[in-house]
Amino acid sequence: MAGKEKVIVILGPTATGKSECGILLAKEINGEIISGDSMLVYKNMNIATAKPSEKELAMVPHHLVNILEPNAEFNVVDFKTRAAGLITEINSRGKVPIIVGGTGLYIQALLEDYDFAQTGETKAFRDKWEAFAVKEGNAALHAELVKVAPEEAARLAINDRRRIIRALEVAQEGERVSQKKAGKMPFNSVVFGLTMPREKLYERINKRVDQMVEAGVFQETRELLEDGVLPTSQSMRSIGYRQIAEYFHGSYDKETAIAKIKQATRNFAKRQITWYKRMSYINWLEIDENVPRKFYVKEMLETLHKIKE
Repeated sequence: MAGKEKVIVILGPTATGKSECGILLAKEINGEIISGDSMLVYKNMNIATAKPSEKELAMVPHHLVNILEPNAEFNVVDFKTRAAGLITEINSRGKVPIIVGGTGLYIQALLEDYDFAQTGETKAFRDKWEAFAVKEGNAALHAELVKVAPEEAARLAINDRRRIIRALEVAQEGERVSQKKAGKMPFNSVVFGLTMPREKLYERINKRVDQMVEAGVFQETRELLEDGVLPTSQSMRSIGYRQIAEYFHGSYDKETAIAKIKQATRNFAKRQITWYKRMSYINWLEIDENVPRKFYVKEMLETLHKIKE
């Protein structure tokens, strides 16, 4: 591990308290946070993304938060490039980069050094999936993406055939590179995962959605749409905004929209957990919601101290 740049990662399914742990750990070890969440890059999209508050963002330096307009696109290649550069920069200043987030594909691609340079929109690949979509339908095509890249699938509309096929291509290349480079980690990394019993996690998710509604997520979504954010944009197809935009479109009533957000978020958490199972190097911490997060940060510090020894 000598000579490799250091990075710490805190990941886990949604609603486990990653942001709080990240801030507490950063204060203890002179760290700076790099968001590993694909949605926090967008400006003015705060409530449905569970973005840290302005006060929390000011506690320690945060990177890859509020850097793009909502109509912009952002993908795993963008994240890997930017995050790798930030790791180098933060290390060079004598500080510790801490990646905090739940987008498994992004973090795995960075830590295992996926090389997407060879991923091109090859005609044979496109033709294969175009034919599949024509025969089986767009929903079936989208279901194939759910199998290999659930988080990308959650952000893409079922009928967005072009982007789904592109995402399938990237996922296929990522899987190939992952197998090829198994065990060759480019960073001196320690990865912590937060987990809790499934029923407790789902309770927290349901409660968080209720809190988002109380905080004004419907109004936030309305303002984004009125400001010109397209319903078909990558950001607006994410969980929460998508269902509310469909509610405004008249697809269903408000209570149904809220129920759909809860269900989609629970399904998303389940897919996140499944994704993390392929990352054997995660140090898991079982979270009790009644125990302060500083207790788990203490465990992280003890683990880091043992590794350093």
